[in-house]
Amino acid sequence: MGMESVRPRHGVEAQVRRGARGETSARATAELPHPDGTQTDRFFRHLVLNLRTGVVAIALDGRIAAINDLAYRVLGLIPHKGDVGRPFQDVLHDCPEVTRVLQHAFDSDDLPNRAEMRLRKTGRAIGYSLSHISNDYGQKIGATLFFKDLTRVEQIEERERLRDRLATLGEMAAAIAHEVKNPLASIEIAAGTLKRQLASQPDALEPLDDIIKEAKLANAIVVEVLDFVRPIALQMEHVALPEAIKDAITLAESKQARGTIKINTQIGPDVPELNADSHQLRQLFCNLLANAFEAMGGDGRVDIRASLLPPEVEPLAGTDAMPARVLVEVKDDGPGISAEDLERIFSPFFTTKPQGTGLGLAIVRKVVDAHDGHIDAISAPGRGAAFRVTLPVAPAGRLSGS
Repeated sequence: MGMESVRPRHGVEAQVRRGARGETSARATAELPHPDGTQTDRFFRHLVLNLRTGVVAIALDGRIAAINDLAYRVLGLIPHKGDVGRPFQDVLHDCPEVTRVLQHAFDSDDLPNRAEMRLRKTGRAIGYSLSHISNDYGQKIGATLFFKDLTRVEQIEERERLRDRLATLGEMAAAIAHEVKNPLASIEIAAGTLKRQLASQPDALEPLDDIIKEAKLANAIVVEVLDFVRPIALQMEHVALPEAIKDAITLAESKQARGTIKINTQIGPDVPELNADSHQLRQLFCNLLANAFEAMGGDGRVDIRASLLPPEVEPLAGTDAMPARVLVEVKDDGPGISAEDLERIFSPFFTTKPQGTGLGLAIVRKVVDAHDGHIDAISAPGRGAAFRVTLPVAPAGRLSGS
């Protein structure tokens, strides 16, 4: 009796399961290409939305026909339900670089392929191609912009170029150091000896002091060059960002007079410890702060803000997904940097200071690159300068180099 009562229930459950599988299969089949070659709208929609490339398609009248989630993310836009059907100028208002490309989509048959642009809104480097959409009669009915975020590729290429330059520079600097450091030390010692012997002749002491001062300065430059070209051997550990920034402020004050400059530090509550070299991290922020102190002449305000950025959802093909990152911004209200200088501030030996070596920010960038991070600068004359440093967050319990 018990067995007879069980069998019908199992039969019903089997039918339900078969029905569920049948419905799923039917839905999947409905979205597949038909044997006669036609496609359903739903299939096309899923195809576009699941591409690992940003897609923006417009109709002949300039209205958005399709835009996928990756396009929103790369362009830094917030999706809205009514975007499809709106003029692309309205939807892409915050991306004028993309708007300019689409505005000329129907002006010529010679459309850009494998071109690049940089988005001012996000700072991302974008590789794109533009193509026409034609109907069965060969008439243009729209255009499609396909694009990919090349920022990480660009960073990797720039790091490789920098490593090549540093390797060449390192060989030259090592050779020069041996030839220059010893004579400088001899000059400083000889000048010191003469200073003691001529202590009773005030007229001779001033030139000797100048000789000793300049010899020390030249030696410091040689040491700084060697520090720059020498490979960084990171000693990785968990570093609390608030402590690192606090120590960096103290170090910067010892290098450059702070004066009455106010420092405001805001670190998000969700910012975790970083997997970093504690010494190098402090030196990084010390250099940025010392530069700010010098630029402001001892008066003004520096804001230091840190926040946790989410991980990249879509990794580039052939690469691992970028982990969650911490963004640290050091912003001052100093005189700012011209557009021409802004393009070269991270280049070795570029400086606008009378006695600067031009290696401070180059060393900062080298430290950031060694941590697999990224740094950029935003500035304009009279509007201060902001340096944005992004550093990856290592998974809990994992330390590279430990």
